[in-house]
Amino acid sequence: MKLLAISDQVVPQVYDASIKARFADVDLVLSCGDLPRYYLEYVVTMLNVPLFYVMGNHGKELERAHDDGRVTPPGGCKDIDERVVEFGGLLIAGLEGSMRYKQGPYQYTQRQMERKAGRLGIKLLRERLLKRRCLDILITHSPPLGIHDGQDLCHTGFAAFLGFMQRHQPQYLVHGHSHLYNPLQPTTTHYGSTVVVNAFPYRLIEVHKRSDRKRETSPLGFRQPGMRS
Repeated sequence: MKLLAISDQVVPQVYDASIKARFADVDLVLSCGDLPRYYLEYVVTMLNVPLFYVMGNHGKELERAHDDGRVTPPGGCKDIDERVVEFGGLLIAGLEGSMRYKQGPYQYTQRQMERKAGRLGIKLLRERLLKRRCLDILITHSPPLGIHDGQDLCHTGFAAFLGFMQRHQPQYLVHGHSHLYNPLQPTTTHYGSTVVVNAFPYRLIEVHKRSDRKRETSPLGFRQPGMRS
């Protein structure tokens, strides 16, 4: 299954009339946060595939409010923060937000993210016990601590993600938040059995179901035109 992961920046490679031709073989879109709702709605409309997302620390996904004060999510898209969803035989979950650097609804302390990851872990344990299913992909806004993160508080990664990967061993953790300004910056890192991928600003990822993966002799593929791994 081919996935398009996007995050943090509107780019012409995606927000363009040629999106259908460029990503014709994409089965699912994953948004790792801080993208405006018009962008998400454009992508899901043009590609006509499901789009799962988590909120970024700026909450751009909910920019549009109704006259009565209600705020609705992007049309055709599904917020999977602390949720587990299944698509095409893959189990996918999400954790939103960044480190708390000021007061904001999508910012968390390390301890708060530990609690969020713990609640999600309980749901995954239920999937494993009742359905014998393991997590394939975790999408987050922030990266794990020490992997693709920054030195400032805002861009520091979450330690909870390290323990989460050790316990649940997803095939992929796909994140945003870490903008790339140097082509030599790493965008793909292996942590145990998990491949950590920075989706900024977009990334194509090919994922196999675990049953299919056992029969594969080559590693899982991922690529982003014009950027190094």
